[in-house]
Amino acid sequence: MSGSGKDRPRLLSGGNPQIPKGEGNGPVQRYIQAMPGWKREVGRQLDELVVRTVPEVHKAVKWNQPFYGRVPGSWFLSFRCYTHYVQVQFFRGTSLSPMPPKKSKHEHVRYLDIHEDDGVDEAQLESWIRQASELPGEEM
Repeated sequence: MSGSGKDRPRLLSGGNPQIPKGEGNGPVQRYIQAMPGWKREVGRQLDELVVRTVPEVHKAVKWNQPFYGRVPGSWFLSFRCYTHYVQVQFFRGTSLSPMPPKKSKHEHVRYLDIHEDDGVDEAQLESWIRQASELPGEEM
């Protein structure tokens, strides 16, 4: 991205980057690069961990957030920026052991909120990512 402010993606509510939808690694990397402040490093870590755990992962940006799945259109994980945290969304989170800590209004979804001063438990995240990637994906 160039240094011009008008070339940078607009930040939506909570600092979530507004990135055009698209398939593949390119849109996901543009999203991560546009994440504000400390959240960019969290996004980079999450993306790297997913790729390391599921090397054949398919990526896309939909609804201004990165999605990860085994095949196009079937997703096991996404994340997005909120004002004070980055939220990781496991679409079949109630099937993971142990379940990610935060409930959702959606029956099977569970969340992990990562705040600025939280350490990222890579071993636990890797376990959840591996488990989630082995379940049927959420069709979207």
